[in-house]
Amino acid sequence: MNSRPAAGGGRWVDVPPARLARWLDGFAERHGGPPEVATGPDGPRLTAPDGTLAVLHPPPGVPGDGDLPVFLAAVTAPRRLGLLLARKGAVAVGVAQGDRLVVSKVDSRYVQGRTAAGGWSQQRFARRRDNQARAAAADGAELAVRLLLPEVRRLAAVVAGGDRRAVEMILADRRLAPLAALRAERLLDIPEPRHAVLVEAIPAARAVRVLVRDP
Repeated sequence: MNSRPAAGGGRWVDVPPARLARWLDGFAERHGGPPEVATGPDGPRLTAPDGTLAVLHPPPGVPGDGDLPVFLAAVTAPRRLGLLLARKGAVAVGVAQGDRLVVSKVDSRYVQGRTAAGGWSQQRFARRRDNQARAAAADGAELAVRLLLPEVRRLAAVVAGGDRRAVEMILADRRLAPLAALRAERLLDIPEPRHAVLVEAIPAARAVRVLVRDP
């Protein structure tokens, strides 16, 4: 389980759905006993006897307004998710059913890196790079049209990853408006998209993000 500092204090912990019940038992053991549980706008809120707070943020496709048993049942249920990963001209698109990748396609197009050159050469380089990025986005949009758009009525959410601008350029295609409407706020931090990266994105997309704050 990954842990990282949270803005405003505390830490984020990513918990796989299958391990959430065990994590909750450990939270109670570490912090003095069973916590008080309340529903909040961001998901169930657990306050331990020692004052430690844990807020369970729902993963994409799961509502966060239910009580804890409903929340646990929802996060462990197999959901159908669309995956759209884009970075540096590479795009990976897939459909996951639960923790299985059932449809996938990876494509790449060369996009030049940044340069320190100045003047006219830099402007010409910037135009060339922008054209390459737009061509890569067009390729990504075509993949999404072919793989994700036919699935849109069955998807609980669309989870994106990689470079935000690259993802937004792809979803700017008007044909993908139904997918853009399903896009989750979560943006996965991933390396250059490949098939293996697409597979690894599934547990990251399904993980429950827990905000833990000590008293």
